[in-house]
Amino acid sequence: MSEADHIDKSRPDAELRRLDKLVGRWELTGDASGTVSYEWMDGGFFLLQHLDIEQAGHAIKGMEVIGRLLPFGAEAPGEEIRSRFYGEGGETYDYVYEISEDGKTLTIWGGERGSPAYYKGSFNDDATINRGAWVWPGGGYQATMRKLS
Repeated sequence: MSEADHIDKSRPDAELRRLDKLVGRWELTGDASGTVSYEWMDGGFFLLQHLDIEQAGHAIKGMEVIGRLLPFGAEAPGEEIRSRFYGEGGETYDYVYEISEDGKTLTIWGGERGSPAYYKGSFNDDATINRGAWVWPGGGYQATMRKLS
Protein backbone atom coordinates (compact mmCIF):
# COMPACT_ATOMS: atom_id res chain seq x y z
CA MET A 1 0.00 0.00 0.00
CA SER A 2 1.50 3.35 -1.00
CA GLU A 3 1.73 6.47 1.15
CA ALA A 4 -0.92 8.10 -1.06
CA ASP A 5 -3.42 5.38 -0.05
CA HIS A 6 -3.29 6.77 3.50
CA ILE A 7 -4.17 10.32 2.43
CA ASP A 8 -7.58 11.52 3.58
CA LYS A 9 -9.21 12.88 0.41
CA SER A 10 -11.57 15.06 2.46
CA ARG A 11 -8.78 17.44 3.57
CA PRO A 12 -5.28 18.44 2.46
CA ASP A 13 -2.47 16.25 3.82
CA ALA A 14 0.50 17.32 5.96
CA GLU A 15 3.04 17.13 3.12
CA LEU A 16 0.92 19.40 0.94
CA ARG A 17 0.36 21.81 3.86
CA ARG A 18 4.15 22.24 4.21
CA LEU A 19 3.78 24.47 1.13
CA ASP A 20 2.03 27.00 3.44
CA LYS A 21 5.37 28.73 3.91
CA LEU A 22 5.23 29.79 0.24
CA VAL A 23 1.92 31.65 0.66
CA GLY A 24 2.36 35.38 0.14
CA ARG A 25 4.10 37.76 -2.23
CA TRP A 26 7.84 37.37 -2.85
CA GLU A 27 10.49 39.53 -4.52
CA LEU A 28 12.94 37.56 -6.66
CA THR A 29 16.52 38.85 -7.04
CA GLY A 30 19.78 37.45 -8.37
CA ASP A 31 20.13 36.13 -11.90
CA ALA A 32 16.35 36.50 -12.19
CA SER A 33 14.20 39.35 -10.89
CA GLY A 34 10.55 40.12 -10.40
CA THR A 35 7.69 38.95 -8.22
CA VAL A 36 6.16 35.60 -7.38
CA SER A 37 3.00 35.13 -5.34
CA TYR A 38 1.32 32.05 -3.92
CA GLU A 39 -2.20 31.55 -2.58
CA TRP A 40 -4.33 28.55 -1.66
CA MET A 41 -7.30 27.80 -3.86
CA ASP A 42 -10.55 27.43 -1.87
CA GLY A 43 -10.51 24.04 -0.16
CA GLY A 44 -6.72 24.07 0.32
CA PHE A 45 -5.93 21.23 -2.09
CA PHE A 46 -4.16 23.40 -4.67
CA LEU A 47 -1.62 26.18 -4.35
CA LEU A 48 -1.73 28.80 -7.10
CA GLN A 49 1.45 30.59 -8.14
CA HIS A 50 1.54 33.81 -10.18
CA LEU A 51 4.89 34.65 -11.75
CA ASP A 52 6.15 37.88 -13.32
CA ILE A 53 9.93 37.74 -13.68
CA GLU A 54 12.79 38.46 -16.03
CA GLN A 55 15.60 35.97 -16.50
CA ALA A 56 18.43 36.24 -19.05
CA GLY A 57 16.63 39.11 -20.79
CA HIS A 58 13.37 37.15 -21.19
CA ALA A 59 10.12 38.22 -19.55
CA ILE A 60 8.32 35.24 -18.03
CA LYS A 61 4.71 35.64 -16.94
CA GLY A 62 2.30 32.91 -16.04
CA MET A 63 0.56 30.88 -13.40
CA GLU A 64 1.04 27.48 -11.89
CA VAL A 65 -1.34 25.06 -10.16
CA ILE A 66 0.37 22.91 -7.51
CA GLY A 67 -1.16 19.90 -5.71
CA ARG A 68 -1.72 16.16 -5.81
CA LEU A 69 -3.21 14.66 -8.96
CA LEU A 70 -6.53 12.89 -8.55
CA PRO A 71 -7.54 11.79 -12.05
CA PHE A 72 -11.13 10.99 -12.93
CA GLY A 73 -12.04 7.60 -11.49
CA ALA A 74 -8.96 7.38 -9.23
CA GLU A 75 -9.52 6.16 -5.69
CA ALA A 76 -6.50 7.91 -4.15
CA PRO A 77 -4.50 11.04 -4.90
CA GLY A 78 -1.06 10.70 -6.46
CA GLU A 79 1.97 10.22 -4.25
CA GLU A 80 3.83 13.31 -5.49
CA ILE A 81 2.96 16.97 -5.32
CA ARG A 82 2.86 17.96 -8.98
CA SER A 83 2.24 21.15 -10.87
CA ARG A 84 1.72 22.56 -14.29
CA PHE A 85 2.93 26.03 -15.25
CA TYR A 86 0.98 27.94 -17.90
CA GLY A 87 2.91 30.78 -19.55
CA GLU A 88 1.40 33.75 -21.34
CA GLY A 89 3.21 32.62 -24.51
CA GLY A 90 1.36 29.29 -24.53
CA GLU A 91 4.11 27.21 -22.93
CA THR A 92 3.38 24.59 -20.27
CA TYR A 93 5.88 22.98 -17.93
CA ASP A 94 5.37 20.18 -15.40
CA TYR A 95 7.12 20.01 -12.03
CA VAL A 96 7.30 17.93 -8.85
CA TYR A 97 7.46 19.91 -5.57
CA GLU A 98 9.08 18.76 -2.36
CA ILE A 99 9.64 20.56 0.94
CA SER A 100 11.83 18.62 3.33
CA GLU A 101 10.23 17.26 6.51
CA ASP A 102 12.09 19.86 8.58
CA GLY A 103 10.67 22.56 6.27
CA LYS A 104 14.08 24.04 5.48
CA THR A 105 14.64 22.93 1.87
CA LEU A 106 12.47 23.45 -1.20
CA THR A 107 13.18 21.28 -4.24
CA ILE A 108 11.29 21.67 -7.51
CA TRP A 109 12.06 18.99 -10.09
CA GLY A 110 11.53 19.82 -13.77
CA GLY A 111 9.30 17.08 -15.18
CA GLU A 112 9.94 14.15 -12.84
CA ARG A 113 11.56 13.63 -9.43
CA GLY A 114 15.28 13.06 -9.94
CA SER A 115 15.40 15.08 -13.15
CA PRO A 116 18.71 16.83 -13.99
CA ALA A 117 16.65 20.06 -14.16
CA TYR A 118 15.69 21.26 -10.68
CA TYR A 119 15.57 24.12 -8.20
CA LYS A 120 16.97 23.64 -4.72
CA GLY A 121 16.77 26.39 -2.15
CA SER A 122 17.01 26.82 1.61
CA PHE A 123 14.70 28.86 3.85
CA ASN A 124 16.03 31.03 6.64
CA ASP A 125 14.73 30.34 10.18
CA ASP A 126 11.58 32.46 9.86
CA ALA A 127 10.89 31.36 6.25
CA THR A 128 11.05 34.92 4.88
CA ILE A 129 14.01 34.22 2.58
CA ASN A 130 14.73 31.30 0.25
CA ARG A 131 18.16 31.18 -1.42
CA GLY A 132 18.97 28.67 -4.09
CA ALA A 133 19.54 27.91 -7.73
CA TRP A 134 17.90 26.43 -10.78
CA VAL A 135 20.19 23.83 -12.36
CA TRP A 136 19.85 22.06 -15.70
CA PRO A 137 22.29 20.38 -18.09
CA GLY A 138 24.45 23.17 -19.51
CA GLY A 139 23.00 26.00 -17.43
CA GLY A 140 21.20 27.41 -14.45
CA TYR A 141 20.96 30.53 -12.33
CA GLN A 142 21.07 31.74 -8.73
CA ALA A 143 18.03 33.36 -7.13
CA THR A 144 16.88 34.71 -3.79
CA MET A 145 13.22 35.09 -2.83
CA ARG A 146 12.34 37.59 -0.08
CA LYS A 147 8.84 37.54 1.36
CA LEU A 148 7.08 40.90 0.99
CA SER A 149 3.75 39.95 2.56
